[in-house]
Amino acid sequence: MLVREAKEIARAWVDAASTSIPGFQGAFYHGSVNWLSDDAVLPATSDLDVMIVLDDTSVPDKPGKLVYCGLLLEASLIAADELQSPEQVLARSDLAGSFAAPGVVADPTGQLTELQDAVSRDYAKRRWVHARCEHAQAKVINNLQALKSAELFHDQVTYWLFATGVTTHVLLVAGLQNPTVRKRYSDARRLLAEYGRLDFYESLLTLLGCERMSRGRVEAHLVSMAEAFDAAAAVIESPFFFASDISALARPIAVDGTRKLIECGEHREAVFWVVATYARCQKVLFHDAPVDVKEEYNPGFRALLEDLGITSTADLHRRGNEVRDFLAPVWEMAEQIMVVNPRIEK
Repeated sequence: MLVREAKEIARAWVDAASTSIPGFQGAFYHGSVNWLSDDAVLPATSDLDVMIVLDDTSVPDKPGKLVYCGLLLEASLIAADELQSPEQVLARSDLAGSFAAPGVVADPTGQLTELQDAVSRDYAKRRWVHARCEHAQAKVINNLQALKSAELFHDQVTYWLFATGVTTHVLLVAGLQNPTVRKRYSDARRLLAEYGRLDFYESLLTLLGCERMSRGRVEAHLVSMAEAFDAAAAVIESPFFFASDISALARPIAVDGTRKLIECGEHREAVFWVVATYARCQKVLFHDAPVDVKEEYNPGFRALLEDLGITSTADLHRRGNEVRDFLAPVWEMAEQIMVVNPRIEK
């Protein structure tokens, strides 16, 4: 399916659903689809993200993944208060890219279109690129702080992992690239290759702990994760924010999409999402599965972490300190990219 066709289906879903969504204020395309040409083929291992704008600052749980006319959609919710000014959006690493080019799906008040026009004009200006890099860096720090207070091991792993992985976002934002989720390391490698700094990319992998992991080992961990995924998807009941990501609908992305990375020779790049998904599965199993099922998938999770050099909470805290220490070199690299990036305006 072409991106153009997928967008038309998403628009049709919004038109059909908007009348039954209380406080509906509009919608816009979000995430990776905004970085694809309309003539490109939407990968089978991707969904299409749509953000629904509500007038209530108390946003309910997101609808999550659903299929409409053969298209896998990811519907999320955002309060209109988060979209009050161009400056508010321009400073957010996770939001500005959705307004850098036309991507408004529905706009009954006209406010989203005005916002998109303003954001697109200033998106590439250095002050706002710098602000978005700071926003991404703040996410790293927030995850490290959460790591300190987390009690459950799988939650500690998640906070450490995302603190580590968001270092790539600091660089991608500096390069005016999409700070994507699952493929963040693949995109960071391509970005740093453009600037002749693949040596720094190896440092990012070292921080994660997978710089020397073989393809065979990653494949084995994916098989183990897939088994835990299926078990978690079968029992999930708790309303986790990521609940729709651990489901039969999400399997082509979480499992097949990760396998595709490995098949393309990006096995080290796939490690981030294997760990992220495995940790989410562990959380689901901990809360919703019988005791014997919980214990069944712990060894595979622990084996994956051991290959990353992590065997305990103490290891995670130590590695968190390494991430904190590495923020200075990451920021220096981001500054270098911003200085020479020809697309960044004064």
